[in-house]
Amino acid sequence: MIVVLKRGSTPEQVDVVVKRAKSLGLGVQLNLGTETVVVAILGGNTGQLATDTFAVLPMVESVTRIMKPYKLASREFKPENTIVTVGDIDIGSEHFVVMAGPCAVENEAQITEAVKAVKASGACILRGGAYKPRTSPFSFQGLEQVGLELLVRAKKEFNMPVITEVVNPQDVAFVSQYADILQVGARNMQNFALLTELGKCRCPVVLKRGFSATITEWLTAADYLLAGGNKQVILCERGIRTFEDSVRFSLDISSIPVIKKVSHLPLIVDPSHAAGHYSLVPAMARAAVAAGADGLLIEVHPNPKEALVDGVQSLTPSDFARLMTEVKSLAKVVGRYV
Repeated sequence: MIVVLKRGSTPEQVDVVVKRAKSLGLGVQLNLGTETVVVAILGGNTGQLATDTFAVLPMVESVTRIMKPYKLASREFKPENTIVTVGDIDIGSEHFVVMAGPCAVENEAQITEAVKAVKASGACILRGGAYKPRTSPFSFQGLEQVGLELLVRAKKEFNMPVITEVVNPQDVAFVSQYADILQVGARNMQNFALLTELGKCRCPVVLKRGFSATITEWLTAADYLLAGGNKQVILCERGIRTFEDSVRFSLDISSIPVIKKVSHLPLIVDPSHAAGHYSLVPAMARAAVAAGADGLLIEVHPNPKEALVDGVQSLTPSDFARLMTEVKSLAKVVGRYV
């Protein structure tokens, strides 16, 4: 249930609405806009609650029900776009943000060469995996803490924020000491223990769409983060599993305008995991820019032929440089800048 207060409502009037909700055993989330205050009334029995319970209050402008399973990620709760700020980078603004780097941190030479290349071409955030959940237990699983330390070293040397994946709820506090953005991989989109822990964290989170998740399921997973108080949530479309086997996953370009319509959260696209092959990545990346995404998450490796993880879908530095030239031009066409 969404309660919109009249323009100019005082903090004391907001508190009246909050206290009434809590007296009924319900939870609340506030969206303190510049002109109006929106109160989300949350709880299992809101469906049976009469809207008059809040509409009768003199400071209330309107009361509506949100029929979708997701509440806090919806535009009914927050009509204006959310902008997530990392250092001096605004994600969800006119700035089209490119995050790039190797799928996995392998050694110091590799990550140093990668960060030099991606920064020179215009990427503003370094990606790199220290913990790598893999389909096979015999595959390379990442350098873990050593990988995190190498990322921090690269971050300091090249003045570039870092995004890396966190896998276990117990590791959230630890990994957040190293990373500027925490990533939830597709396999963990509905790992609710992890999402709950990340909701308590105040580090920005990139939430990847699950292999077979609907948009509704994806946004409902985002509600776990928002309900915990973490408002710095970024969605990431990375392709879904369909009957098509010519690509690794089917990149759902239509999810971009759909998300923009129904949610206030910023959205980036990972064309590397969708494509599964480096030759297809540029076309998918260009499509994401044109469709209105807020950024890209791209795998770049100094020498993909020797990569320990996902070499076949990683761009070389020269391929990435060419793509960035195209991305910058396209971004201008849609009113963005890189």
